[in-house]
This record gives sequence, C-alpha cells and structure tokens, in this order.
Amino acid sequence: MSDLSDTEIILKRAQAVLQIEAEAIRVLSDRLDGQFIAALELLATCSGRVIVTGMGKSGIIARKIAATLSSTGTAAYFLHPAEAVHGDLGVIQRDDLLVALSQSGETPEILRLLETLKRLGSQLIAITGTPSSSLGQSADVTLDCHVDTEACPMNLVPTASTTAALALGDALAMTLLVKKGFREEDFANLHPGGHLGKRLLRVSRLMHTGDKLPIVGPSAPFPEVVAMISSRHLGMTCVIRPDGSLAGVITDGDLRRRLSDPTALIRQTAATLMTNSPHTITESMLAAEALNLMETKRVTSLVVVDDGRIRGVVHLHDLWRTELF
Repeated sequence: MSDLSDTEIILKRAQAVLQIEAEAIRVLSDRLDGQFIAALELLATCSGRVIVTGMGKSGIIARKIAATLSSTGTAAYFLHPAEAVHGDLGVIQRDDLLVALSQSGETPEILRLLETLKRLGSQLIAITGTPSSSLGQSADVTLDCHVDTEACPMNLVPTASTTAALALGDALAMTLLVKKGFREEDFANLHPGGHLGKRLLRVSRLMHTGDKLPIVGPSAPFPEVVAMISSRHLGMTCVIRPDGSLAGVITDGDLRRRLSDPTALIRQTAATLMTNSPHTITESMLAAEALNLMETKRVTSLVVVDDGRIRGVVHLHDLWRTELF
C-alpha cells in the first residue's frame, strides 16, 4: 500500500509529465544540425507563402506554427490535409513552401499531398519523428523531431512529441524573425488591436499632420491665434518661422493666464504670446513614452519635430483612444 496521499500522487504524475516534455525539448536542442539551417534558408528565400499542414494533434501544432510565422512577418497559412485532397489543393502554388508535420511520417492524408507538390515543383520541409519515413524521404529538408517516450503513462497520447514539434516550430519562426530583421514597429503594425501592438505603437501612427495642424506665423495677431486654436481642436497652435522651423507654442492655457488685461491681450502677436522652448518629441517615439512625458510635464499636447521642423502634433486624447491607460 502506498504511503503517498492522493494529492502527492497527482503532483508527482504532473511533475513527471513536465519533466518528460522538458527533456524532449532539451534533447531536440542538442540534435539541431545543418538540416535546421537548410530549413531556415528555405523559409527565408521563399518567394510565395508558407503552407503548414498536419493531421490531428499535429494539425493543431501546425496551426500554431502558421500563426506564429504570420505574426512575425512571414505569410503563412494552415492547410488541413484532408480538406486539401477534397478541393483545397488549389491554394498551393509553385512558389509556395509546404511545411508538413507528422510524427510517424506515414500519415495517409499528408502523403497524398506529395504528388501535387512534385507536380508543381513546390518545396517541402518535413517535421517528423521518423526521418526514414515516406514523408521524411520525400522532403527537401527533414527535421528530426522524435522523442523517446510520450508523457502519457501508456506512451500513446501525443504529448512530448507535440511539445517538441511546437518548440521546433518556434525555433524556426524566431530565427527567421532575426534573419529577416523583423523589428518592434513591424510587430506593432501586424498587431494593431492587441495589447502588445498598442504598447509598441509609435507616435507617427497617431499624430495630426497636414491641414489638421494648427500653425501660425510669429506676426499673427491675437484674433488669428484664437481662431487657429479653436478650429483645430487641439487646445494649442504651433508658431512657425518663415524657414519652417518651430519657434514656439501657444496653448489655450497661455491665453487664459493673460485674461487679466484683455485690452493688452488683444494687441498681442503670436511671438509675444508663445512659449519659446516647448516640449517636443520625435515621430519614432513610442506612444507610451509620449504619454509618460505628457503626464510628467503636465501638458496635453506635444509637437513632433525632425531637425527642428514640425512633423505633427499628438494630443492626450489621441493616446486615450489607444487604451494605453
């Protein structure tokens, strides 16, 4: 009779699962070789799309790999192998690259795709636990993803093998990301609705430009300044020198603070009303950084400049709409 409680038995089983799957990834890491480099090169030089396919649980992993590739700048799609042989084969074009997952390498639905691939001349990367299989032998590049044992107590349910395949797919996607020079701003462009995308959003995507900019010259009289601030709805106007450089900024707060002498105020010009050294930012600044600067300096607008010339204006309300806070 076991001295362990039910809770201890459950925890030991869970720990064993995690240890088996962790070991599968560790062994896979040691196994990486020139075939991985060859697979990466095929992905990097693919002029078409990357089509990822797999059946059953391998199909679920294939979907995730395709999603990871797509989110990091590589056009990738999941193709269900059973649906493929019933009409969906038309999505595969000559310039496409197929990545096929099959632990046995003998999945019938996957093997049926090979004839079409050979006819089109498309290239194939196989991720399989059996490199000597039909799939492994037919592929242009074969990545060995075998595991010694599954985490299933009966050694039947795909567990360690699917974890290893998923990790190998991530390794391909992340090295491809680096090889392509994928940047934070690229990630933000592909994830405009997600939290990460918002966190990486640049000021250039939010700023007001062109005819939406509030701009007056240094000699603009008070009525013109008021009219410009009112018409652009940003609570401020930029003062621009004849050479196009930024001379200063006038906010509605600047005007309110001078209302104690309305007669003198009406005779003022932009040059006498403006703040000479306003806070400015660049269009490459993260929106989150701009928000932090506004909060620190207690301002509601920031002028975006490049070499002293105005590029745009970003307002606190523009940042509110991103739901950054």
